[in-house]
Amino acid sequence: MKTLTTTELLARNRYVTDEEESHITVNQEAAKATGTAERLIRCCPADVYSWAADGTVAVEYAACLECGTCLAVADPGTLSWHYPRGGFGIQFREG
Repeated sequence: MKTLTTTELLARNRYVTDEEESHITVNQEAAKATGTAERLIRCCPADVYSWAADGTVAVEYAACLECGTCLAVADPGTLSWHYPRGGFGIQFREG
């Protein structure tokens, strides 16, 4: 039996993206000042966070697994996160 990579496992999930509203907002200045930016980028299992070309934290909320890892590593006041509106977000198919 083949062991699947993280990317292959994530590809098996189904996402319904809310094109009108992100459920994640990063306070860019606070995130950089506290080190939260680095932790978000390193710790997110779905690679939702990355460095943008302008030096801010880019958020690809459509890939969010809604696992809460970012909430655990973020300092207070650096991240605003809520579940996506009803009918949107991740819909797990396996695992």
